[in-house]
Amino acid sequence: MRVGFGFDAHQLVKERKLWLGGIPIDFNMGLKGHSDGDVVLHALADAVLGATASGDIGIFFRDDEPSISGIESSKILKFALSKAEEKGFFLVNVDLVIVADKPRLEPIYQKLRDSIANLCSISIERVSVKAKTTEGTSINGSAIACYASVLMDEQ
Repeated sequence: MRVGFGFDAHQLVKERKLWLGGIPIDFNMGLKGHSDGDVVLHALADAVLGATASGDIGIFFRDDEPSISGIESSKILKFALSKAEEKGFFLVNVDLVIVADKPRLEPIYQKLRDSIANLCSISIERVSVKAKTTEGTSINGSAIACYASVLMDEQ
């Protein structure tokens, strides 16, 4: 068994669609990034890569590479999962903490869990999603961050 930990954060900007956990979120801002900016899937992909000692997403998806500009983060996650499978590992469970002062995420927990479970090909009972605010202490509405922890086992 192996544990992986991932983190990502992106600045909120106008005129971008907000993507979290592979789903579009109805909000007036989106996350700045070379990809679609989905911090949830980026943190999760890094956790998977970390658990298998495969590096991080920045190695495989450089932010100065024009050919991947605007890439869907679900493709980044699928890549990380395929790397894990190549090394003989499978995903046991996912635990996520999304840090966002806005928008409120509690109403979409189930959608996020469904999406993550589907993307990872695991049961929804193996996916935990929680959201926290900074209560004005840090990013204060200017960004969204995500922490991801995964447990992986050998096939």
